[in-house]
Amino acid sequence: IHTYMYVLALTPVLCMEAVVRMKVTFPDGKKDPVAYRIKLATHPRTGDSWRVYPTYDFAHCLCDSIENITHSLCTKEFQHKRPSYYWLCNALDVYCPVQWEYSRLSLKHTLLSKRKILKLIQAGVISDWDDPRLYTLSALRRRGFPPRAINRFCAEVGVSASDGQMVHPEVLEHFAKEELNRSARRAMAVLCPLKVVITNFPGKEDPLQIEVPDFPSVPSGGSHVVPFGSTLYVERSDFMEVSFQHALHLNDHYVLPL
Repeated sequence: IHTYMYVLALTPVLCMEAVVRMKVTFPDGKKDPVAYRIKLATHPRTGDSWRVYPTYDFAHCLCDSIENITHSLCTKEFQHKRPSYYWLCNALDVYCPVQWEYSRLSLKHTLLSKRKILKLIQAGVISDWDDPRLYTLSALRRRGFPPRAINRFCAEVGVSASDGQMVHPEVLEHFAKEELNRSARRAMAVLCPLKVVITNFPGKEDPLQIEVPDFPSVPSGGSHVVPFGSTLYVERSDFMEVSFQHALHLNDHYVLPL
């Protein structure tokens, strides 16, 4: 490999002492891509014990080759790296995977760029990578998005080579709702309760026992019993004092005129 490389000294203004370049000129005119760089900066994990870092041009193709990757899938900003990817594998006479590029998936009304999200975290605008306002994987996990829903969303949207592929977040939420409708056990809760007493309810001392399915879309998914008596609790925001001809519907079985 030393046949294809030479050392080029740089000024220390860029916090570098030297870089190792691969000596080659590509058909598009680009030449001598950097293979290694020495950077005099503290690494967040290794500290100051190691300051020689391989670049993407050098490490990417060789790691894929060593790991027997069949297809290296990249977004389109790495398309110009393809010549160096193939050249280095062929120059070293090692197995060369195939590199495919595609456009990145972008959601409207949000940020997916790691650099931009990091700036928001550092500025204190958001708490962390799992801030529920984001659409990172950790944020979606925190919000309860099922992994199967995310996989179905990606499969449905598909892969495209065209730029500017923008998808509305409601599409992802649709798949989450579909998945939760099949897998999430039903439960009822009243966040801001308002007590309602039905004075003419038959059998006040013996409430009705209504069987409610755990999974409405899956009849065989089981059920649970909900007591229905003269005392009910409804959401305060759902209550209005209206004329007698209006009615408050309780599920599909009971109508209480107000």
